[in-house]
Amino acid sequence: MIYEFKLPDIGEGVVEGEVVRWLVKEGDTVREDQPLVEVMTDKATVEIPAPRAGRVGKRMFLEGQICPVGKVLLTIELDAAAPASAPKAAPAAPVAAATAMPAPSAGEVPTVVHTMVLATPATRKLARELRVDIRLVAGTGRGGRITSDDVRKQGGGAAPAPAARPAAPAPAAMAGDVRVPFRGVRKKIAEHLVHSKQTAAHFSYWEEVDCTDLVQVRAKANEKLAARGVKLSFLPFIIKATTAALAKFPQLNSTLDEKAGEIVQRGAQHIGLATATDNGLIVPVVRDAGNKTLVQLAGEIERLAELTRTGKASRDELTGSTFTITSLGTLGGLGATPIINFPEVAILGVHKIARRPMVGAGDKIVARDMMNLSISVDHRVVDGYDAARLVADIKASLENPGLLMVDLF
Repeated sequence: MIYEFKLPDIGEGVVEGEVVRWLVKEGDTVREDQPLVEVMTDKATVEIPAPRAGRVGKRMFLEGQICPVGKVLLTIELDAAAPASAPKAAPAAPVAAATAMPAPSAGEVPTVVHTMVLATPATRKLARELRVDIRLVAGTGRGGRITSDDVRKQGGGAAPAPAARPAAPAPAAMAGDVRVPFRGVRKKIAEHLVHSKQTAAHFSYWEEVDCTDLVQVRAKANEKLAARGVKLSFLPFIIKATTAALAKFPQLNSTLDEKAGEIVQRGAQHIGLATATDNGLIVPVVRDAGNKTLVQLAGEIERLAELTRTGKASRDELTGSTFTITSLGTLGGLGATPIINFPEVAILGVHKIARRPMVGAGDKIVARDMMNLSISVDHRVVDGYDAARLVADIKASLENPGLLMVDLF
């Protein structure tokens, strides 16, 4: 009998691996759990052990070639007397299960094909909640990976039963309690944020920015604009600096299409602005922000803020952002770790500008207008180095605001 050993799911988010070095030759006899091959992913190099004892048949990939998860890595000739039951999962792939197909009927080719069940822990959890046998689900993802949509389709599209997740105990009643219904916009916000935290691999990065020159440049610009009834806040400058940086680092202006196995770098820069309202945090969108001047940005920000506060913003004005900025203005504090506005891959936190003592030339202590920036990023798509480069570029623009003034009108 021939056992087709497929590259198992080595880790969360890993879809392929490079064959670094074969540890066995075709024709070698191997024991169960004996190392077969070294495979390198974007995270680590691991040894893949043999799931069954037998003789190595054909190695399907050469050293240096890329093997997708779920593709046959090599074949193993099993003892004809060996049972055709499912082998135990390889230690290197604890989230990949294996199942045996039915034994061949008389007259058929004597081949036993073992199909790896490729699915993330979250997808497996969903399958358990929907009471779907994940071994019977046909995977449509890359390399045959089973997606959440595949599980839902198999389960008839039903949502998990409410009893699948134990409800939190009700809080003990206290004198003076006021109960506010948890529904509508507030509940949708909660669901969106929980989905983001459970899906995106969040990490945060902080940087401080010397805004002394920016404060002075803004004051001078507002003197010139006063006759036109225009007043610039700091936000148009921050948006301008951000869109310029996103043009250099498009990976942060993207989204992850898990079903297609692709990162989609957005062709436009639609900047979401997290805005506090009586109903909760709403995100109106400044469309094509990178193509707008500072004055145009100021006008659009004011227009959207008014519509959002009064509940008159349309669906088009509240959807479609590709990158979000969240700011509490003078209440911005020193820093935060904002939650990504999913399915975006990054969100920039802008904090208050305040005078602080800083070390200047000649080690003299001087007062400077300082501001902190924080960015939360989906580590599945963006590395820390790229996030740091984006923030560094924004910092450079804000600390040299003269270049931003070129697009004043």
